[in-house]
Amino acid sequence: MKFYLLLFVFASYLVANPLQEAIDTATPYSTLKLPSGTYKGNITINKPLTIIGKGKDVVIQGSGKGSVITITSSHVNIKNLTISSSGSRMDRIDAGISIKKAKQCEISSCKIIDCLYGIDMDMLSNSVIKNNYITSKKFDLTLRGNALKMYYSNNNLIENNMIENTRDVTLNYSNNNIFKANIFKNNRFATHVSLSHNNTFDKNTYLYNSVSIMVMGAKEMKVLNNTIKSSKGAAGIGVVITGVSNFIFEHNILKFNAKAIYIDGQEKAQGIKRYINYNEISYNGEALHFHASIKDNTITHNRIFGNIDDVVKDVEGNFAPSNIVEYNYWDRYAGFDRDGDNIGDHSHQVYQYADQLWHYNNKVKFFYGSPVMTLMNFLSNLAPFVEPNLIMEDAKPIFISQ
Repeated sequence: MKFYLLLFVFASYLVANPLQEAIDTATPYSTLKLPSGTYKGNITINKPLTIIGKGKDVVIQGSGKGSVITITSSHVNIKNLTISSSGSRMDRIDAGISIKKAKQCEISSCKIIDCLYGIDMDMLSNSVIKNNYITSKKFDLTLRGNALKMYYSNNNLIENNMIENTRDVTLNYSNNNIFKANIFKNNRFATHVSLSHNNTFDKNTYLYNSVSIMVMGAKEMKVLNNTIKSSKGAAGIGVVITGVSNFIFEHNILKFNAKAIYIDGQEKAQGIKRYINYNEISYNGEALHFHASIKDNTITHNRIFGNIDDVVKDVEGNFAPSNIVEYNYWDRYAGFDRDGDNIGDHSHQVYQYADQLWHYNNKVKFFYGSPVMTLMNFLSNLAPFVEPNLIMEDAKPIFISQ
């Protein structure tokens, strides 16, 4: 009898979770200060509470199943913790931190490692996610989870986080959020915004992602002062824009991408405006790639230089009069400035010559950049053997004397 009693006590000790017990007995709005050590995870916080790691290494370690921390209350603050070892089930969204139907929470100065998803935000509002380091499990890229998964989450500040080696950061039906001064490195879709409105991305840095920013079906979005470099892979894209209304893209730097900006301008779409102003678009394979029509774009005061192609259009059609393109610097401008006003004497016109062959036929693109295609394009400029296609015209190109 004593043997069975000792066995029961020992088994109870193994399954006990002192941190969960401390959370359960704490009064609302109190603070738990944790000294250095490793604490058992898979905890649930269902009341207003602050948990702070006071020691240098305070680790909340999950069991390898489920989410490490689940928050179901507003006014919860998590600071200075290392959170690790979530489950690996994508269908259950196993995460480092899972937050559901809450507001005015803060996750700051935490490291989230070896977790499938980083922070799962399901109906989180008026909260702050800042100064965190977030990565995923060391799976193949498509099998990793999202660093941040935002669903119906509004009015949040995402600031000064380092996000690397994850799959995506996603916003679905999430409005009025601010992403500021974050670093996104070696992810798939570093930020994927879908059916979410009035979000701002300011002063972020994007490095070595497959796609840095993808925006689909959004309104009133601002992308300002970001650095977007080295989107990797043959189809590495800095920014993808499709079905976006009143999209403001200003004061950004795009360098070393296969495609800097890819715009899906739907032929029948009405009232969809894009404002691409004051950016540097340099040393990319393609600066501006348009799928379908080129319409409803305001493209002004950009510096476009060092690209293999400045403008690419992959479906036949003309440059629509609804575009406003002026005051851009193009290093390929071949005109003069005789009156010295720093504006070219005639417009800068971008034509498709022999490059129509591969713009409209991917099989021919095998020869892209080859000597024979370069020669054909040169000869087509001198004596066009097919009617060239005007795909963009800058009415007032900036002239910089050498």
